[in-house]
Amino acid sequence: MADLIKTEVDARGVARLTLARADKHNALSAQMMDEITEAIGALGADAVVRVVILDAEGASFCAGGDLKWMQAQIEADGATRAAAARKLAGMLNALNTCPKPVIGRVHGNAFGGGIGMMSVCDVAVGVEGATFGLTETRLGLTPATISPYVVARMGEARARRVFMSSRLFDAQEAERLGLLAKVVQPHELDAAIEAEVAPYLNCAPGAVAEAKALVRMLGPRLDSDVIDATIGALVTRWESPEAQEGISAFFEKRPPSWRR
Repeated sequence: MADLIKTEVDARGVARLTLARADKHNALSAQMMDEITEAIGALGADAVVRVVILDAEGASFCAGGDLKWMQAQIEADGATRAAAARKLAGMLNALNTCPKPVIGRVHGNAFGGGIGMMSVCDVAVGVEGATFGLTETRLGLTPATISPYVVARMGEARARRVFMSSRLFDAQEAERLGLLAKVVQPHELDAAIEAEVAPYLNCAPGAVAEAKALVRMLGPRLDSDVIDATIGALVTRWESPEAQEGISAFFEKRPPSWRR
């Protein structure tokens, strides 16, 4: 029984996978990542399901990785760190390779891992007024495991604008960067999502799955070697003095040593 997500499938075969950790702005804990991975695997294998909508409860779509989870990795041994990094990478890979179209309903802010989740959606629609950012470097970390998907979505040139600076940006810039397909007013969001869902209900499900697989094959390389390299990069960064300083500064509510 999932505690931190919800899933439902309507009579048309339209599934919703809802992040339900609203009190923590849907920050990704180990348990939440496991639940998402299991749920998207089940929805992808369910012949009844035609489309998956990825959405969230509360004020934020996803605030990124849970900072207490990150702190635990900094204090853990190497094997534990590697297993934790692989958990995050596995969740993103499961979402990315789901044979069903995945449509992101981004009703609020998204940071770090939340940007990664947007990047593995086939289409993401967001609301006016939302704020986004790859904020890892502010904490002495890097957006390592999400990087293949973020760069694939944005392209290298556009990714360079926001990937390293932890700069926050609005929904219009997220659209220009390719993260969002469309920006709408909050009251228009459900209609915009339905407009993305409806065409798939007239398509052959097997053909849709094979077409999606073709897009992945012809796009940037996202194989096990790339994923393993990003896992290694995250583990190395967790071991760094900067990561220790950044996470400590956050919990101690003080500026890190590099802030000017």
